[in-house]
Amino acid sequence: MEANPRSTGRLPAAFLTPGSSSFVDFLAVHQPDVLPGSRQLPPGQGAVQAPHGTTIVAATFPGGVVLAGDRRATMGNMIAQRDIEKVFPADEYSAVGIAGTAGLAVEMVKLFQLELEHFEKVEGAQLSLEGKANRLSTMIRSNLGMAMQGLAVVPLFAGYDLDREKGRIFSYDVTGGRSEEQGYAATGSGSIFARGSMKKLYREDLTEQEATTLVVQALYDAADDDSATGGPDMARRIFPIVTVISDEGFRRLSEEESSELARQITERRLERPDGPRAALL
Repeated sequence: MEANPRSTGRLPAAFLTPGSSSFVDFLAVHQPDVLPGSRQLPPGQGAVQAPHGTTIVAATFPGGVVLAGDRRATMGNMIAQRDIEKVFPADEYSAVGIAGTAGLAVEMVKLFQLELEHFEKVEGAQLSLEGKANRLSTMIRSNLGMAMQGLAVVPLFAGYDLDREKGRIFSYDVTGGRSEEQGYAATGSGSIFARGSMKKLYREDLTEQEATTLVVQALYDAADDDSATGGPDMARRIFPIVTVISDEGFRRLSEEESSELARQITERRLERPDGPRAALL
C-alpha cells in the first residue's frame, strides 16, 4: 500500500476490493501496523510519563447537548500545556471530548473522524448516533494493551440524534465499555467534582444558554478542587472550549462568547466563591 514511483497511477488492488464500510477494518486487514492499538511498547517499569488531558463535561437540554473541556494538560505534578484543545467535532452532528494520554487521544479522534467520513462516502448515508458510539467503543477497546501500560484514553462522546430528535451523551471505560448518560456526564481527573456540581444545578428544561453556563460552572468547580484541571485564565486569555450540538449541527462558541461567559462566572465567584446554590427542597 506504499507509494511506488514506478506505478502506472492505478490504485492498489486493496482499494478496489469490496469489503467493509469501516476504514479501521480496512486498515486492520491491509496495514494493521498503522493502527494505534497495534503498536508494541518496549518493556519498562512503572507508568509512561506523557501529557494527559483532564476534565470533560457534557449536559443535555431540550434542543441538543453541550460538550466542554478545560485547557490544561499535566505530566505528573507538572503542567505540560495550558491551552490544549480537548473537544473536537466527530462529524456534523457529534463531538468527542478527550481525557487520558493526550497524544494517543488526539490520534484516536482523528482516526474516528476519518472512520465516520469513510462510512458516509461508501454507504452514501450517515451512521446513526448509536452506531457512532459503538464504533468509538471498538476503537477504545483496541487500545486496551496500551491502557494496561498506563496510556489510557477515556473520551466522552455527545451528539444530536436525528432519529430521536434529542441530544445524547455516551461515556466509556478503558476496556471500551459504553454507557449512555442521562442529563449530564463528566470524565477525567476532575470528573467527581464536576459531576457533583452538575448534580445540584442540572434541570431537564435548561435553555442552551443555561446549559453552557452549567458546564463552565462545573469546570470551575473541578478546577477549584483538582490541580490537574485548569480554570479560566484571565491573564493569558485561555478559556474552556464549549461546543453545542443541535439539529442545526455542531457549533463551537467563539472566543468572545466563551470569554464573556467565563468573565461573568468569575465575577460572581468573587461574591460567592463556592458558586450558585441549589434549593434544599
